[in-house]
Amino acid sequence: MAKSAITTYGEALFQIATESSSCIEMLEEVKELKNVVDANPELKELMSNPRFSKEEHLEILEKVFKGKIDEKLFSFLELLTVKGRYGYLDEILDYFILRVKEYLHIGQAKVTSAIAIDDEMKQRIKDKLLSTTDYKEIEIEYETDPSLIGGMVIRIKDRIVDNSVKTKLENITRDLHKIQI
Repeated sequence: MAKSAITTYGEALFQIATESSSCIEMLEEVKELKNVVDANPELKELMSNPRFSKEEHLEILEKVFKGKIDEKLFSFLELLTVKGRYGYLDEILDYFILRVKEYLHIGQAKVTSAIAIDDEMKQRIKDKLLSTTDYKEIEIEYETDPSLIGGMVIRIKDRIVDNSVKTKLENITRDLHKIQI
């Protein structure tokens, strides 16, 4: 049920953005909204508190967001509140952000390496990923994991390219165990 609601409302927000030809503006607005919501966990608690009626929740929304965010986005928050789906706001906003980035051909990648990667190597990785994908731009998150020993692991969506020494050693060990003498 939750995943269905997240997808349904995330797609609805995406449709609002594409129909008004304001995908980039709405994306920036949603990112700012997400930052505000993440920075104020008490707001989520307040909006999820069953002691308050929907009308009181709507009043809270109006005091906090009315005139400070895009009118369409504010109306969307009202809809979530009326339908009792405000609790899914974080996930809906995350879905929307990823959906718009896909629409704009902005990829997301995670690169894990055994040691920190310098700026020159980061640029080479970015150029290589852009040349081997359909993305116009790519946002890369870098992480170090010394247990990889060497090499790197690159993740884009559900695709993984694992060129780490750790995995190569594990594969050799597995192959050696299969050999019967």
